[in-house]
Amino acid sequence: MTALKNDRFLRALQKQPVDVTPVWMMRQAGRYLPEYRATRAKAGDFMSLCMNPQLACEVTLQPLDRYPQLDAAILFSDILTIPDAMGQGLYFEAGEGPRFKKVVSSQADIDALPIPDPEKDLGYVMDAVRTIRRELNGRVPLIGFSGSPWTLATYMVEGGSSRDFRKSKAMLYDNPQAMHALLDKLAQSVTSYLNGQIKAGAQAVQIFDSWGGSLSAAAYQEFSLAYMKKIVDGLIREHDGRRVPVILFTKGGGLWLESMADTGADALGLDWTCDIGSARARVGSKVALQGNMDPSVLYANPAAIRAEVARILAAYGSGTGHVFNLGHGITPEVDPAHAGAFFEAVHEQSAQYHQ
Repeated sequence: MTALKNDRFLRALQKQPVDVTPVWMMRQAGRYLPEYRATRAKAGDFMSLCMNPQLACEVTLQPLDRYPQLDAAILFSDILTIPDAMGQGLYFEAGEGPRFKKVVSSQADIDALPIPDPEKDLGYVMDAVRTIRRELNGRVPLIGFSGSPWTLATYMVEGGSSRDFRKSKAMLYDNPQAMHALLDKLAQSVTSYLNGQIKAGAQAVQIFDSWGGSLSAAAYQEFSLAYMKKIVDGLIREHDGRRVPVILFTKGGGLWLESMADTGADALGLDWTCDIGSARARVGSKVALQGNMDPSVLYANPAAIRAEVARILAAYGSGTGHVFNLGHGITPEVDPAHAGAFFEAVHEQSAQYHQ
């Protein structure tokens, strides 16, 4: 494989020295970019875009071409590829978000779910990883990702998005054995899927636990974190002669950083509700931290964006182990120039913390 020209993202995740704080952005290939909207229109719809390796590569590279400050690329895909490969029938309704033709509601439904083979059942994702990695040609590292078992389970049990997770939580409390069976099958599937991405060329991986923060403290430990730890334990951690860092991101997980840091992950993603300086004090040198600017700051003018970047950098303080990011994904209405101001501010203002 081609040598990396810019490895500061991987170095920061391993708490090694860097010249400036590396930066990337969740959903950096997305609807805020006119070039993305044009490619998506060419593809026809979202899933057709995801399932076309050449077009998935095209949109993955678009933000890197526009913003030379970016220190990582992230695979363009969707967290719901695994349930779809399990036969749940993913589709998207305008204004409704993702939906499934089949809903998981019983032990029999769970028993019938296969564990997808990454190359056979999700080969379009593996092909996209290989294509992106080749086209990157060492510019920056490529991040692979998956949803967490709990997050995937909520979509499968609810049949799509949910505000209150009524069906998922009912199963969790009414029939915990069934929920554990579903989560165990999903943990096996995610482990296999992420290892497939690593073998195909992903140089770091992130587990998106989008809905872990909806759980009580006890339920989070038992039904979300335990399964993410199982995944971390099963991942390939060395490939192509380098360590493959693992990032855990639980939206709303600021209360549980200490136990998240005990999973063996290399880094924790933080949302914007958590003070990054306090988080650093709590986890010490155990893990790196990623985050954590409120995505809504990007609606503000560039001077306000720079001020918030400066505040977060100062809160983290000197030394390595910080990857700058938003606390969640960028929203479609953001002016692309504001994203550019954000990336520039991180590099310009962070050098002083790495002398």
